Amino acid sequence: MRTTRRTKQFAATAAAAALGVTALAGCGSSDKSASGSGGTKGSGSKTVTLVSHDSFNASPDVLKEFTEKTGYTVKVLKSGDAGVALNQEILTKGSPRGDVFFGVDNTLLSRALDSGLFTPYEAKGIDQVAADTRLDAAKHRVTPIDTGDICVNYDKKYFADKKLAPPRSFDDLAKPAYKNLLVTENAATSSPGLGFLLGTVATYGDKGYQDYWKKLKSNGVKVVDSWEQAYNEEFSGSAGGRKAKADRPLVVSYASSPPVEVLYAKPQPAEAPTGVATGTCFRQIEFAGLLDGAKNEAGGKALLDFLISKRFQEDMPLNMFVNPVVKSAKLPELFMKFGATVDRPTTVAPDRISKNREQWVQSWSSLVVK
Repeated sequence: MRTTRRTKQFAATAAAAALGVTALAGCGSSDKSASGSGGTKGSGSKTVTLVSHDSFNASPDVLKEFTEKTGYTVKVLKSGDAGVALNQEILTKGSPRGDVFFGVDNTLLSRALDSGLFTPYEAKGIDQVAADTRLDAAKHRVTPIDTGDICVNYDKKYFADKKLAPPRSFDDLAKPAYKNLLVTENAATSSPGLGFLLGTVATYGDKGYQDYWKKLKSNGVKVVDSWEQAYNEEFSGSAGGRKAKADRPLVVSYASSPPVEVLYAKPQPAEAPTGVATGTCFRQIEFAGLLDGAKNEAGGKALLDFLISKRFQEDMPLNMFVNPVVKSAKLPELFMKFGATVDRPTTVAPDRISKNREQWVQSWSSLVVK
């Protein structure tokens, strides 16, 4: 259904490549008998396995600190994009490949919860997590870990050269001034594409969103399969897009994309080359949970505690380009200086998404793609 949520950021790929797979799981087990989940519950295994989508990333010293504090070594089992990873765990429910699953977000949350995938656990420190992210607060089947905002990004140079104000809202995108400027991802194949569609549903309602997309189509919106294609090949404001001589100055990406453009530029510019239309944002919340049937349940609980520790939360922004959910966690200066603050993102309740997602996507596809 979706591409990996954070393959949105070319920097996450670059960071993973720089560290190497073994470095990322660098606190990985050397115990050959662990067989993925760290032995049987109560066996005293010191390996805890985190199953995730491909873009999980953490600093090696942070994972090392977890090992030093708890005695557990983290093994990261990456399983493709978020949707595929979730499907695999649902298929192996009760006999999971790991102990903790990280990467289900609010667009697929109801599906995961309805499948009975997780064992309830109230993580230590959950009271320090922002209340509006705790979508399963009554049962504690999942723990919020991070948030991110899907938003339209714009190429500052293009709009300055044209002496045209960049769009700020969904309504703006349908205006003639922005004809043939926007590229977005397919809602049926891409996480940001789906999030952008949900943002229009939240803004215009179950019937109004279809009329809105008819306007966007008439205004020349371009649809591609993935974030990588949209951002790195079609968007004129990205480093990849400039190299590819891209001609679309508007793209559906993330509020955290401008800091990435600065972080990985050589030399680093004084100002981000891209901006964010903050009136077009949809809020994603990402969760982790203790898998039902986990072989190392104690280690899994310790890992969930650690994922909402201030140490891990402050490590996330420059590794996974997301925002912490712990209220006391501080954002890096790079995020503070170049990132966009989204005060009023759109959102849709997980149960409503679960009930209507397929219908929304099918209707969208018939209107925009076919």
